[in-house]
Amino acid sequence: VQLQASGGGLVQAGGSLRLSCVASGSSFSITTFAWYRQADGKQRELIATAAKGGSANYAGSVKGRFTISGDFDKNTAYLQMNSLKPEDTAVYYCNADAILIATARYLGVWGQGTLVTVSS
Repeated sequence: VQLQASGGGLVQAGGSLRLSCVASGSSFSITTFAWYRQADGKQRELIATAAKGGSANYAGSVKGRFTISGDFDKNTAYLQMNSLKPEDTAVYYCNADAILIATARYLGVWGQGTLVTVSS
């Protein structure tokens, strides 16, 4: 299973961006999507999760501004980011928990990062 993240870029403070994450591979099912971010010199931070059939959860730093959504039939997740601030500047990573249908084995998958830069 592979994840492909996209949608990063440069935006002014107060602006919006939407990140996408698409999972591909054979015979799998995604159970949870998550978005993390890592700013320069800081640890990777979990910012949003969406479970199949469940609710979304957010870190306090993004709650009310970011929205995670998952289309589990299409193995795709989105992160809508509004009211962006310079402190949101980071590399954003998509993560998913997947189950391989043939073996019922669970695995965690990371996508490559996508850079979001918010200018003041």
